[in-house]
Amino acid sequence: MLDKIKLLVAVLVMAAGIAGFYMYADEALLYRVLALVAVFIVAFIIILQTQVGLGAWNFGRSAVLEVRKAVWPTRQETLQATIMVMVLVIIVGIILWLFDMMLLSAVQMLTGQGG
Repeated sequence: MLDKIKLLVAVLVMAAGIAGFYMYADEALLYRVLALVAVFIVAFIIILQTQVGLGAWNFGRSAVLEVRKAVWPTRQETLQATIMVMVLVIIVGIILWLFDMMLLSAVQMLTGQGG
């Protein structure tokens, strides 16, 4: 139950920060943005005090660790794969264009339309 109260407080803090951002529209934008960022940091810290927040934080950290383990392609491999994709897209485009032309000719012949 305490976690739900903390989450509610965090949501209310964020809502108050957003409302304050618009209430003080006559102030400098830099100050309003800095205040909004500060409010969101406070809300984030409150959320981290809950089981849901802590679980989300741990999930994010483990996701970053998994991304670091990934083997990324070299520049040459990326360039070769990009060129292959571009060539295949052009080939498929030409094939679809020819198929469309054949269907257009067949429809024109069947309906008697066209020259």
